[in-house]
Amino acid sequence: MLTYMWPVLAGLAGLVAGVLVAARIAGRSLRAAWRPAVTGPRDVLVPLACAGAFVAFTLRFGLTPALPAYLYFAVVGVALAAIDVVEYRLPDRLTLPSYPIALALLAGAAFFEGWWSLLTAVVGMAVLWVLYALLFLLSGLIGPGAFGWGDVKLAGLLGIYLGWLGAGACFAGTFYGVLLGGLFALALVISRRGTRKTAIPFGPFMLAGALIAILVN
Repeated sequence: MLTYMWPVLAGLAGLVAGVLVAARIAGRSLRAAWRPAVTGPRDVLVPLACAGAFVAFTLRFGLTPALPAYLYFAVVGVALAAIDVVEYRLPDRLTLPSYPIALALLAGAAFFEGWWSLLTAVVGMAVLWVLYALLFLLSGLIGPGAFGWGDVKLAGLLGIYLGWLGAGACFAGTFYGVLLGGLFALALVISRRGTRKTAIPFGPFMLAGALIAILVN
């Protein structure tokens, strides 16, 4: 019975975290987060996404030392995706502090599970950062606005979490993210709602690709 309770409790915790995240994105205080005020789709979708991610990661990792790190990733990832979809930006105030926080949480997990995974997390961070930096520099050939500097910084963060799971997860997460973003861009062109030069928020696709890789690898 307790085994089934943990995902339920995780979902409730994710729902609470999502309400707080949605409030901060909307510029409301944490105290005001609990007042009935749905100002847009994000006020509903963000809590649901956080709850879903909490449940998924709890089922994926169980009550292991790595779980807190991935729950933190769920909160930050949902916040970044929600902002990027609307504002076409990935704020440094969320991305950059998440590097040391993620590494610290995973270092705590490595104390119990072994240090090799932490090493591969650091390598994954460096590899994906360099890869997306090259894509950013070549974005003029791919198409203006295909990649932004915020995507590069997000890639390093994703590399930490994917690298913890190994090189296969890094490759899969990157592949899925680029595939999803490419399919979305292609759909815009086919439906004539955009062109090859239309900028799209790529962060949510990177995060979705990482989520898929984390859950299935």
